[in-house]
Amino acid sequence: MTATRHQLLDLLADRILGQRVGHPIRVGIDGHSAAGKTTLADDLAGVLRARTERPVIRVMIDQFKRHVDLRTRYPTGSPESYYFEMFDVDAIRDELLIPLGPGGNRRYRMEIMDFSGRTPMDSAVQEAPDDAILVADGGFLQKPALSPHWDLCVYLHIDVAEVLRRGTIRDQAWMDSAEAAAERYRTYYIPGEQLYLAEIKPAERADIVIDNRNFEAPQILRDLPGDH
Repeated sequence: MTATRHQLLDLLADRILGQRVGHPIRVGIDGHSAAGKTTLADDLAGVLRARTERPVIRVMIDQFKRHVDLRTRYPTGSPESYYFEMFDVDAIRDELLIPLGPGGNRRYRMEIMDFSGRTPMDSAVQEAPDDAILVADGGFLQKPALSPHWDLCVYLHIDVAEVLRRGTIRDQAWMDSAEAAAERYRTYYIPGEQLYLAEIKPAERADIVIDNRNFEAPQILRDLPGDH
């Protein structure tokens, strides 16, 4: 099913607002680098805020990175370091997802680290009401420690060639050149994410799968009705 971007956002908002889980609903936007996760999550949060008075909590999982000095198991710059060590999975689960889930105390944190992974962020603990909506985006959201704690998981698909193209355009601004950015994707991001695809098969596990190669006309590849 091909939809306009507006139709897609309405569909996602309908699914979220239609669920009654007895605790804050936890929505994860998963997918490749440069798949459009952050843009979709930002837009979705905006649509939700326009349609409901329920609090919408917008979190970027990139702010739950493990400090670079603690990534010591694999060589720096290796795909394995990216996949296995980049994110503090325990903190994502224990500081964000479990508190908002069944039996949780509703006291959560929105970040623990800056985007560089070098400066801890002492974000205040916040408390969510039971009807809050969490919209989080990030990579590797369906790792085994995290997968049970999403109430709705959306996976954005783009092919590897598109990851390389978009990622190079986006990241050359903060790297030395477009070629340096492309090399980073070829040797680090893409092979690290292929480890995730091989181990987890996230597109098979997600509730909703979207082909996001065309931002304005995304294709809904699968939508599983009902609760997660």
